[in-house]
Amino acid sequence: MAGRFTVRRMIVSDRAPVVEETPGAPADSLLSSASSEPASEPAASTNPLLTDKLLDAKIRLHRRLIEEINLSALEKLPEEEIRSHVQGLVSQYVMVERLALNTQELADFVSEILDEMTGLGPLEPLLKDPSINDILINGHECVYVERHGILEPLSVRFKDEQHLLRIINKIVSAVGRRVDESHPLCDARLQDGSRVNVAVRPIGVDGPLVSIRKFSKKPLNLSRLVDVGALRPAMGEVLAAAVKARITTIISGGTGSGKTTMLNALSAFISEKERLITIEDAAELQLQQPHVGRMETRPPNLEGKGEIRQRELVKNALRMRPDRIILGECRGEEAFDMLQAMNTGHEGSMATIHANTPRDAISRLEQMIGMAGLPMTIASIRGQIGAAIQLIVQLQRQSDGKRKVTSIAEITGLEGDIIQMQEIFKYVRTGTDADGTVQGHFAATGIRPRFLGELANQGIKLPGTYFDPSQPL
Repeated sequence: MAGRFTVRRMIVSDRAPVVEETPGAPADSLLSSASSEPASEPAASTNPLLTDKLLDAKIRLHRRLIEEINLSALEKLPEEEIRSHVQGLVSQYVMVERLALNTQELADFVSEILDEMTGLGPLEPLLKDPSINDILINGHECVYVERHGILEPLSVRFKDEQHLLRIINKIVSAVGRRVDESHPLCDARLQDGSRVNVAVRPIGVDGPLVSIRKFSKKPLNLSRLVDVGALRPAMGEVLAAAVKARITTIISGGTGSGKTTMLNALSAFISEKERLITIEDAAELQLQQPHVGRMETRPPNLEGKGEIRQRELVKNALRMRPDRIILGECRGEEAFDMLQAMNTGHEGSMATIHANTPRDAISRLEQMIGMAGLPMTIASIRGQIGAAIQLIVQLQRQSDGKRKVTSIAEITGLEGDIIQMQEIFKYVRTGTDADGTVQGHFAATGIRPRFLGELANQGIKLPGTYFDPSQPL
């Protein structure tokens, strides 16, 4: 017994300098220091412990610790005390199981056990890696991530399908949702606002499919988007002025094109004196205003009852005295109620929509209004759209992974039964380098937007050179 205590004490003391290297350091500083080495990867992607024997040992030890430890009491302890407590138990277990681990491997093993107990297991290192934008799981043995717009496989894997399902259930149950054979599809979110989509058997033919869209702990503002080349300063100033002047805006783009990021960035220019109501399927917007009411949809319960859709939330939002309504994503019959709100005193409201071009965004809105099942002619639908929406911001993810604002277009009204639109700014693609980098430039079309008059009435003036195609943006 004395020998065992001595060994345990040695292991813990070997680990101590690692824990005490950055005492009390904030998470952001730790992440930034880790990301300063471009060659580094998350521990899970290159971890030599991910063998069948150690995966099995980790799962067995996790089950044993769950039985022996009072988790509710453990969670109240500081993180360092939890680690110290678990490290002692793990060290003893490693000796009993005769696992050949050096000090660093033992520290990694302790971290994995902690992730299993209090976190999301193998996903934890990926969620902490700031260079990863998306985590894509295709069954328990296949994990991909997106870094800087490029997909790459990782050696991270789960012990078996049940292990992955346990992590999935931990995610969805935290937001009051469930996923099983009777309800195999689910949208959820993590505590930091990251978006999660899950598809399990029988929908997932080869096992559970999980897509996690991570969101930065520090949301990108418009200046940062300009710095990374998503748009030019003149375009940013026009968009900021439009938001300040309550110009109703739709943000359009494909999956992963940066619609939510742009919506968050533009919302920073809304007056803090306004009351905002956000409506989403899974709450992920990170608005910076002090007066924000957030609502999200609710799926049906076990009996198939109790579902609350976006359309009901939009209707209810109108009774909550909003100055603007922010619709996270417009995808169905709620488009009709959204347009009604925009036309009845809620100017400056914003929404995102999936479409490839501004003209396609209008067509999709027409189709979604038709889904409401109301006896409306196409002319009256287009009249609603033309009166409600003034600006469409189109985003696109290029083939090299970079996001660009490819078009800023203004809706000018109806001519007959055709919605008239004029493009103010555009992105012109000129070619592709040998390494796949897309070449192009932003340009003004020479058309001055009609809403400049509204801006002037509110004391906002923009230089005429912004709209001169002969001037660089």
